[in-house]
Amino acid sequence: MAALSLLSPIPSSASLPPIYSLYHFKGTLQSNKTSSTSISGGFRSSWNLRIDSKAGKRQLGLMVSRNGGGGELDDMDEGQIENIGGQDEDDEEWTQAHAPSSSSSPERWDVLGLGQAMVDFSGVVDDAFLEKLDLEKGTRKLINHEERGRVLQAMDGCSYKAAAGGSLSNTLVALARLGCPSITDRPLNVAMAGSIAGDPLGSFYRTKLRRANVNFLSAPIMDGTTGTVIVLTTPDAQRTMLAYQGTSSVVNYDSCLASLISKTNVFVVEGYLFELPDTIRTITKACEEAHRNGALVAVTASDVSCIERHYDDFWDIVGNYADIIFANSDEARAFCHFSAEESPISATRYLSHFVPFVSVTDGINGSYIGAKGEAIYIPPSPCVPVDTCGAGDAYASGILYGILRGVTDLKGMGELAATIAATVVGQQGTRLRVQDAVELARSHDFRLNSVGTDVGS
Repeated sequence: MAALSLLSPIPSSASLPPIYSLYHFKGTLQSNKTSSTSISGGFRSSWNLRIDSKAGKRQLGLMVSRNGGGGELDDMDEGQIENIGGQDEDDEEWTQAHAPSSSSSPERWDVLGLGQAMVDFSGVVDDAFLEKLDLEKGTRKLINHEERGRVLQAMDGCSYKAAAGGSLSNTLVALARLGCPSITDRPLNVAMAGSIAGDPLGSFYRTKLRRANVNFLSAPIMDGTTGTVIVLTTPDAQRTMLAYQGTSSVVNYDSCLASLISKTNVFVVEGYLFELPDTIRTITKACEEAHRNGALVAVTASDVSCIERHYDDFWDIVGNYADIIFANSDEARAFCHFSAEESPISATRYLSHFVPFVSVTDGINGSYIGAKGEAIYIPPSPCVPVDTCGAGDAYASGILYGILRGVTDLKGMGELAATIAATVVGQQGTRLRVQDAVELARSHDFRLNSVGTDVGS
């Protein structure tokens, strides 16, 4: 079968990168427009807030327990949140070496992601802790404002940290790190849109992403409360998640979002948005605007249960607008209404009849890239697993990086994505580390000018 021709490589000296248009069922990504100058400046990353000291944990516990539970957390200023914990050494070293020289925005964004913006509070607890709070291990549950305060207060004495969290933000941070200025003359311009409040947690979220060179561009909702997710991990590595949606439950389409999308090369929609009331209208209008301006549309599957509950809405977007889809094997089968006995490669091939570029991960078994009814198998990259959370997010960043950098070898693109995922699996935490990103991008630089790989080979 003929090779799937991807983007022409972007010369390192180029200051006017192309916008890319992927033509359905023709298997071709080609440039059809030019954009303007890239963002100047460097790259800083500091998105984790570690809360390890007893005093820090007690301070947060007292703050969230007052005023009916959770009120004081909303009243803290950003400096107080920062002072509870400390900066990661990796972040501090990178900040000193690569502080940006300008805060100006680019005229075009390489990638704009639309997703849920929520601050993560991640803690290590035992089974007794879950039993005390009557929580079912390994589940995801929506909680209200008061419940959030009670759980955080109960975590006094546990080891935990706060971060600008979310599946989409994991992908965007990894992408920004892969495309940082130390690797190329033209860093990737990466941004996110969503809903945060005009509160300290919202400022914390925006600041941490900005230091990771991901710009959060949506204006804050002044009378709201930023959403949070409490992630409780037990010694058997099971995660119990408690989500307080806050402002993240409302994502509206307005002139500001339309303007951002009109200046975007790749528009990524997070699958979790399909869970929110009336959001399908926002997603539809956003995808229409993206296609009208020649941008690629990528959709992340996010969760099997989410697909099952909103199957028709997903297919309205995937079938009519998606150029790229990211899913794991279970999610891919859910899209196809396949049984668990069906192979991931069958699901990949099926989806590729409807979506030009399909990316399906299958854990330790490897992954697949599909196009035009065929699929390429990507073997897993060897690693000693430490934490599998965030592997799919990291894999997606590798695919996006390959597309934006003009990789023409699909197998090589998949191998880069698999290596990035394995790197994240081999560490504690969901984010690709700065130095790892630099080394990975440099080691795979030779693939930017490599020849195409036949789909199905």
